[in-house]
Amino acid sequence: MEGTIQMSEDEGGSYFPLAAAIGEPDADVNNPDDLRLKQLGYRQELSRNLSAVANFSMAFSIISVLTGLTTLYGTALRYGGPVTLVYGWLIVGGMTMAVGLSMAEICSAFPTSGGLYFWSGMLCGRRWGPLASWLTGWFNIVGQWAVTTSVDYSLAQLIQVIILLSTGGKNGGGYEASKYVVIGFHGAILLLHAILNSLPISILSFFGQLAAIWNVVGVFLLMILIPSVATERASAKFVFTHFNTDNGEGINSRVYIFLLGLLMSQYTLTGYDASAHMTEETKNADRNGPKGIISAIGISIIVGWGYILGITFAVTDISHLLDENNDAGGYAIAEVFYQAFKSRYGSGVGGIICLGVVAVAIFFCGMSSVTSNSRMAYAFSRDGAMPFSSLWHKVNKQDVPIYAVWLSAFISFCMALTSLGSTVAFDAMVSIATIGLYIAYALPIFFRVTLAQKSFIPGPFNLGRYGVIVGWVAVLWVATISVLFSLPVSYPITIETLNYTPVAVGCLLVLVVSYWILWGRHWFKGPITNINK
Repeated sequence: MEGTIQMSEDEGGSYFPLAAAIGEPDADVNNPDDLRLKQLGYRQELSRNLSAVANFSMAFSIISVLTGLTTLYGTALRYGGPVTLVYGWLIVGGMTMAVGLSMAEICSAFPTSGGLYFWSGMLCGRRWGPLASWLTGWFNIVGQWAVTTSVDYSLAQLIQVIILLSTGGKNGGGYEASKYVVIGFHGAILLLHAILNSLPISILSFFGQLAAIWNVVGVFLLMILIPSVATERASAKFVFTHFNTDNGEGINSRVYIFLLGLLMSQYTLTGYDASAHMTEETKNADRNGPKGIISAIGISIIVGWGYILGITFAVTDISHLLDENNDAGGYAIAEVFYQAFKSRYGSGVGGIICLGVVAVAIFFCGMSSVTSNSRMAYAFSRDGAMPFSSLWHKVNKQDVPIYAVWLSAFISFCMALTSLGSTVAFDAMVSIATIGLYIAYALPIFFRVTLAQKSFIPGPFNLGRYGVIVGWVAVLWVATISVLFSLPVSYPITIETLNYTPVAVGCLLVLVVSYWILWGRHWFKGPITNINK
């Protein structure tokens, strides 16, 4: 048995790699993480230096409530306003925690960089494992690329707004950057993120923890400062009971409006799979990986709700904040910050500085997103799923998958180029960041509660008898939001107003399945061992 891998199939159809790690020349027999990884079929290639706090920080900085809530605050204001913001966040937060708990349970059993696609392959057994792994992996990695595209593009847009306000605002002759300048900002940001991610993981760990601190401190600073500075503040009744039906999009149903407004919350609460993708670099991964997922979601829910309440207390005129002719060009939170300081001090400089705080948080978010992207690409190519796989899973002398880092940055830039031709095309591309990624989250959970319900062997972290119930709640929620965020957001429906999310996700599905039928099924056999390579 020494130095070999056995695949044993259990009664439920799942198969688990069993490696005799002891005796392997590169095994650390005193390190349970190395031994567990070898049992799963892989040798330790990445540097395992991340603590539980560092693992959490990576996921927390990708969720980054300052990023998601700032970017889509205007969307929630348009569709429901304060009621959608305050209560929608709690509803989505609770459902997201169900998804996170289910993912954490599976992560504890299979702590590898592959994460979701590895889980699907193991849970579905020899017959369906390769296809399940293939579908999950491609939805996961494309969804991650879309997240990086969206995050860094939102930072480029925020920089444009900061420049606009700093030069006098839209009504004061301020400079409005063209779409080509914005895409230039986006490329420069990605370049910086690729350079930072080429550094050793110990340095990235420092930046990740700094990002987590920045997000928490930034949230508390802004949620207290903005309503304190504002000369006019909303009443508690407005914040907790006002429902905005004046969306200008021809939608009058209060239920429909509320549901559409949930996009802000769900878009924000994504990316926590980073904790799973960083497990091969995390100490005590079968415990700290799940902790990273759950704590990132839980703390984000708490601080995010505080941020929403604080900012919303400074909102008094929703129609003005959404007006594209205001000083910030319709960027809702930017207008809130700018006007709060301008109304009290006669200058909006303080608001611009506050936007700078948000911009730094978004920068850290994009940096951590590239880190997660590259580890996913590294693992997926290690199992031969990607074109030129032998290149993407190479690591340099600092144990960094350097080619995967630059691949992730390059693809994210290419995805953003669609914004030059059509905002509709770009919006469709970015929509994969939420729906595509959550489909990847749901697939292994679905397999765990169906095919592997009886055969699943939990790790140190598990939900016990509640695992299947929580799993079904998670799966049903993902199915719900997949339909929800595919609904039209404006009437009448035209080429310009059509919600292209189902088109984008459908095209991705067709491409992935076609690639499987024509080529993938002939050579991709799911997660494979690399111990003897």
